[in-house]
Amino acid sequence: MLGDATSRDGSNRRALILVENLSVPFDRRVWQECTTLRDAGWTVHVICPQGTKRDTEPEAEIDGVRIHRYPLRAATGGPAGYLKEYGAALWHTARLARRVGPVDVVHACNPPDLLFLPALWLKRRGARFVFDQHDLVPELYLSRFGRGEDLLYRAVCALERRTYRAADIVLATNESYRDVAVRRGGRRPEDVFVVRSAPAIDRFQPVPPEPELKRGKPHLLCYLGVMGPQDGVDYALRALAKLRDDVGRTDWHAVFVGSGDAFDAMVELAGRLGLSDQVQFTGRIPDADLVRYLSTADVCLSPDPRNPLNDVSTMNKVLEYMAMGRPIVSFDLKEARVSAGEAAVYAPANDEAEFAGLIALLLDDPDQRARMGKIGQERVSGPLSWRNSQASLLAAYAAACRDHTPVPAADPVRTGKRQRS
Repeated sequence: MLGDATSRDGSNRRALILVENLSVPFDRRVWQECTTLRDAGWTVHVICPQGTKRDTEPEAEIDGVRIHRYPLRAATGGPAGYLKEYGAALWHTARLARRVGPVDVVHACNPPDLLFLPALWLKRRGARFVFDQHDLVPELYLSRFGRGEDLLYRAVCALERRTYRAADIVLATNESYRDVAVRRGGRRPEDVFVVRSAPAIDRFQPVPPEPELKRGKPHLLCYLGVMGPQDGVDYALRALAKLRDDVGRTDWHAVFVGSGDAFDAMVELAGRLGLSDQVQFTGRIPDADLVRYLSTADVCLSPDPRNPLNDVSTMNKVLEYMAMGRPIVSFDLKEARVSAGEAAVYAPANDEAEFAGLIALLLDDPDQRARMGKIGQERVSGPLSWRNSQASLLAAYAAACRDHTPVPAADPVRTGKRQRS
């Protein structure tokens, strides 16, 4: 436990969490970290972008966590667009960090691997730097853009090295990421803590199935998640076409929940494959509607293809399917097996025909589906629970703050009116 959550004179320690990729509390992992630290006695500030439909207020205090948000337009138009996005994010982050004032810990979440720059500025003012590695950016670059190890790839590798070097402590989302931090990042094993992402159990509580969501079919298939170039929605759609054409199964309706920069392309692909009548794209939907679909689903899909990033990454959707007690069809990825175990069946990597065949097998075996669902729920409530990640997070902060004199208790920034999340 974190014995140093308060200083010797009783003043609270202060943490500043930096996020560029998502708004908070929409970023569930970051929000769970915020509330864990708050409950351990920390005063927690977050700097992040504003959302488009939620998390839109520039300043908010939610359940005791103080959130400072800045406007940010997502990158378009290739490398120049990313330079513009990241430059704006860094400027706003530095501006807001000055307003927050001194902190004991600056906790930077990637991507991108650029937040070590404001973290270094805060380190020079006495903070310790915790690097929370959500993604392996070099592998993300290779998997998303397919350009090979070009100049930009070498640049993102250099930024990752600088981030590792600047950090006092590294948080890894799984053992594969921890191995990278030690092997490629040169970090001491004792300075790298595995803090697994875990679903918010209170968000994923099954409700009675609603047969009308199946659109007149006996079975419902469900995909939940981001729809980017590397996320495999195209693999899922081609597998569903094979399920219809090669396996001869039309006794299903499929719903794809989520959005991303490949969303429009995936809707178009479904049309080209003749799936428009059987495949529904909802975009992002409220949690209550998401739970309705997952509670009704017979099989959930995790079609992430094997690539340098996906093979070693923990997929949030897999954990969320498990929390809902749903059986999963996945491609055979290293970390997918670590997470799901026997709660999933695995097609050979990127084999759409085998993926379709496994869907058919599960549709025909309700007893196996029930067994797999129970296994998933037990794993998420046991070894993969956020309770275990909390202990690791607090141990990481204790290590970061060992022999560290707390900053003064003065807290000059009070943000907005309290809200409920």
